[in-house]
Amino acid sequence: MSALKENTSPKIFAHLPALCAQVRRIAIEAGDLTLDYFDESGYQGADIKADGSPLTQADTVAEELITKALKKIAPDIIVVGEEAVAGGSRPDLSNEEYFWLVDPVDGTKEFVSGSGDYTVNIALIHNGRPTLGVVYAPVHGELYAAHGEGTAIRWSVERESDKKITVRKPPNNGLTIVSSKSHGKGDKLDQFLSNYMIKKQITRGSSLKICAVAAGKADMYPRFGLTCEWDTAAGHAVIIGAGGLLTDIHGQELTYGGADPKFLNPEFIVRSAGIDLPE
Repeated sequence: MSALKENTSPKIFAHLPALCAQVRRIAIEAGDLTLDYFDESGYQGADIKADGSPLTQADTVAEELITKALKKIAPDIIVVGEEAVAGGSRPDLSNEEYFWLVDPVDGTKEFVSGSGDYTVNIALIHNGRPTLGVVYAPVHGELYAAHGEGTAIRWSVERESDKKITVRKPPNNGLTIVSSKSHGKGDKLDQFLSNYMIKKQITRGSSLKICAVAAGKADMYPRFGLTCEWDTAAGHAVIIGAGGLLTDIHGQELTYGGADPKFLNPEFIVRSAGIDLPE
């Protein structure tokens, strides 16, 4: 691997609270744009990408908006967007100190079905680790953001003010597990959960599963199955900011930078810091 570039980051990257405020505005603008295409009765006319996942016009226009806005902030910083990669763009990140990871509509299956459990994800990666992340759920009117340990917040349209969030201490009477609406079943998941006392299991779509743990609404989110770096990076920043963990099944924190040719993640577990993984 080549040496990382040095002294190339914009000055704004040294001021993460100000940068986070800008990225939040971008996420909200992009999310509100997706609402022009959202229909509770379902989205008609979705295309199917090579990996079998759906593609809507909302994905395309939102990613274009986000990419253009991020380039205004930092013209020389690479933006890795899900749809650009699906279209054949495969940037070399091996010597990049910083880059952006963007999923314009995380949970496109939810979007297509008419569910509001989809999000706009924007993350800034620094030396392989998410240093800033914003997750916005336009239909729910809620946003999660963080830019370092102890900075995680939840904002909602109704309240219009930031509320600090942290993971909760695992309750003695059993854990609340959050799992995927589309991928939340299977023998591997059942076998993993057999190691714990489970009180309740809930389902959410998109990065809202990670945010549920970050906000203390659930204790753990195990994911066995395919995900990509842009699916998790923004939520990963939020869970770090809330005092939680996002690791592979062996306890190693996920890193970012396209080590896998398709930007695939390993299987992972999101959890509050008080929960140990099975040996």
